[in-house]
Amino acid sequence: MSGIIDCHVHLYSPEVAADPRGWAAARGELHWAELVAPPDGRPSLQGWVTVDQLLRDMDEAGVERVVLQGWYWESQNTCAEQNRWYAEWAAAHPDRISWFATLQPAAGQAAVEELRRAAGEGALGAGELSPAAQGWFLREEAFLAVAETARDLRLPFLFHVNEVLGRQRPGRRFDRLEDFQWLAATFPDLRLILAHWGGLIPFFELNRAVRKDLRNVFYDTAASPLLYDARIYQAVADAVGADKILFGTDYPLRLYPKSGEPPGFARMVEEVRSSLAEESARAAILGGNARRLLFG
Repeated sequence: MSGIIDCHVHLYSPEVAADPRGWAAARGELHWAELVAPPDGRPSLQGWVTVDQLLRDMDEAGVERVVLQGWYWESQNTCAEQNRWYAEWAAAHPDRISWFATLQPAAGQAAVEELRRAAGEGALGAGELSPAAQGWFLREEAFLAVAETARDLRLPFLFHVNEVLGRQRPGRRFDRLEDFQWLAATFPDLRLILAHWGGLIPFFELNRAVRKDLRNVFYDTAASPLLYDARIYQAVADAVGADKILFGTDYPLRLYPKSGEPPGFARMVEEVRSSLAEESARAAILGGNARRLLFG
């Protein structure tokens, strides 16, 4: 294996793939359904794969390990359901699959208890979380209790972050970017991963005061081909250093919809390799940083 680690992958049970809208309606997860199975007939970028297909696609691209990220569900019960899938799949393939627990911090103590339970089952962190989509704020008491628990357990958080400029997409919701700086400064020992290039927060690190606050913040590359041109890899590496970037695809999203190709890892791996000038940066982003942060 080449040592590639994809730190941002999603996976759903066959029941979900068979009827995503029906499954979501039964659980009140209408925001998720709008994104993955639009009711107005818009084409969806969501792909559906089994665990076996995931492993085949990993082998084809030389991906050693993936880290499953949960969704930012509206219900804590749905979070717990997905966590059980992830614990089962990771236990069946411990050398290939790791996972983060998904939580609904607005659930209060139930979210804290779920985080502790998931950590006991092997979860490496908590995510993907989205305050705006889940209906809470980073400075709320309920979330701060979850953050304190994660800090005490030495578990990182991964947040979904949207860029504030650009094309308005259905279901797109925004958090205040300054709240992520506040969280990092308030919990300096809490490791944070801001997905999708952190909504371009890395470039604010060119401000020395911001850079000091964000010293324990990392950025993943999830869904990058859908959001930015390939210059983003070198640009962010130049701004914050390659050691703060984690490779993530958002698999099984269809990252190159115009080509019609199915979900996979290989093309984005090659995009990373061809976009960075230094081999040391390629090695760090494609696996070294995740290995240090999550498995060191």
